[in-house]
Amino acid sequence: MDPATVLRLANDQAMQYPSVELDHPFGPDNAVYKVRGKMFMMAYELRGVPSLNLKIDPLDGEVLSDAYAEISPGYHMNKKHWITVAGEEGGVGDPGVATAGERLDPDLLHDLVLESYCLVVAKMPKKDRPVDPDTFGGRNDSR
Repeated sequence: MDPATVLRLANDQAMQYPSVELDHPFGPDNAVYKVRGKMFMMAYELRGVPSLNLKIDPLDGEVLSDAYAEISPGYHMNKKHWITVAGEEGGVGDPGVATAGERLDPDLLHDLVLESYCLVVAKMPKKDRPVDPDTFGGRNDSR
């Protein structure tokens, strides 16, 4: 996916979640998405490429960084608990676009934004949680 699409899809999804607020504490070019005052996503431009930072389970972060060229340890964040997602120019199958591993797709991006939101909500006291992080968004439907 191209970087602008990554940001648009992530924004559209995040703004639908309960208790989400958009803030710009680092200036107008850095959008910080918070749930009840806690950051779960940040959109910004890194070396001219629109990018996202998302909270992640540490084991998932390692696997995703190894498997997807568009995913790396979190830029200016705790690299164990955050990833940076930046789409790549050119689409799947474009001539001259060589990438190793898998390609980021809208379904994976959806899962990453949902996971980031739920990880932050899960750390809140139960009385302050806007949703049940174990079941919100269809998580753990098999239970």
